[in-house]
Amino acid sequence: MSLRAAVFGAGSWGTAFSMILADAGCEVSLWGRRLEVVDAINGSSCNPYYFPGVTLPGGIKATSDPEEASSGADAIFLCTPAQTLRANLAAWAPFLDSKATLVSLIKGVELGTGKLMSQVIAEVAGCDPKQIAVISGPNLAREIVARQPAAGVVACADGTVAVELQKMCHAPYYRPYTSADLIGCEIGGAVKNVIALATGIAEGCGLGENAKATLVTRGLAETARLAAAMGAESQTLAGLAGVGDLVATCASPLSRNHALGVKLGEGMSISQAISMTKQTAEGVSSAKAVVELARNRGVEMPITAAVVAIIEERMTTQNAIEDLMGRSVKPERDDAEQ
Repeated sequence: MSLRAAVFGAGSWGTAFSMILADAGCEVSLWGRRLEVVDAINGSSCNPYYFPGVTLPGGIKATSDPEEASSGADAIFLCTPAQTLRANLAAWAPFLDSKATLVSLIKGVELGTGKLMSQVIAEVAGCDPKQIAVISGPNLAREIVARQPAAGVVACADGTVAVELQKMCHAPYYRPYTSADLIGCEIGGAVKNVIALATGIAEGCGLGENAKATLVTRGLAETARLAAAMGAESQTLAGLAGVGDLVATCASPLSRNHALGVKLGEGMSISQAISMTKQTAEGVSSAKAVVELARNRGVEMPITAAVVAIIEERMTTQNAIEDLMGRSVKPERDDAEQ
């Protein structure tokens, strides 16, 4: 008997992950907010609004009814913008099976509260933390729907649940690993979007590979500092959910955060750049939340702070570059002897 998965969110990543689950042998119910998307998926096995020309597996059925979507699901995968998760989940909670595992596919930090997505899920759904999982990694949706090889990390406090989820999404082209470090995976996934904005800005300004490599490397150092302050395992940031996701997002033109950063670097205002980006760039909304999270824990994150200043138009890109380059010099490693 095949396992049943519900995916809430029929955007690019929700659609792509539904494909992974179906190709791994699961029956998939895909919830979509827009009726035209639901009808297109059911009528033509295609999501023309995100992946025109891509035929989805037959095991995916779409619906706009949250109760229908979640009925009988062994696991419920949440894939909405980070800043709308709380409100959406509050509306869906009455229909969710109390025995189902809730899995976050979302990479962001909630504004105002500074909560990670797993924390929002625990607070709103009121479920056992062992029923909450996170999936992260270098997973560009466009490559996934082309069935190009990729890997990810399934993180859950309950190792047995992590292995069950691993089996559910182990497709011929998608290789999932397990972890118990939810915090590390979530911090890696959230901050890499901000660093991708930074590397995009650098590219838009015409800076070279040295500058972009520096931003990626020092961005990883910032991410690791924050993750460590929140109790994450250092090895997580050296893996797929850390450096793997960071490299993919910062280097690829398929990354919406990188693409939006390029527009900012070319001189567009944040409102102009957002208006030209069809999908949500989580780094824009999460950047300020990450800075607040770091400030509350006494963690220094100069690249992230510079990105926020550019987004809020308190600093020009040139001023940000000069500010970062003019900072006092110090050892590369934070634990190095002074």
